[in-house]
Amino acid sequence: MVEIKGLKLTVILREEEGGYSVQCLELPGCISEGETREETLANIRDAVEGYLEAFPEELNRLRRKQELVQITV
Repeated sequence: MVEIKGLKLTVILREEEGGYSVQCLELPGCISEGETREETLANIRDAVEGYLEAFPEELNRLRRKQELVQITV
């Protein structure tokens, strides 16, 4: 989870060859990477902030009640 502007967002952090990649589930196409976990998480925070500046209407959508549900298949 990453918290930005009072929002808690879900990210998937993956270890890759030579570093990490990260993707924000609530914002399609909002991805980043870095050499360390800390750098990668800082980079996704920057990417999310930039995304929300470019698409401010998304902030309202994200503030609506959401529920994260896990299923097993």
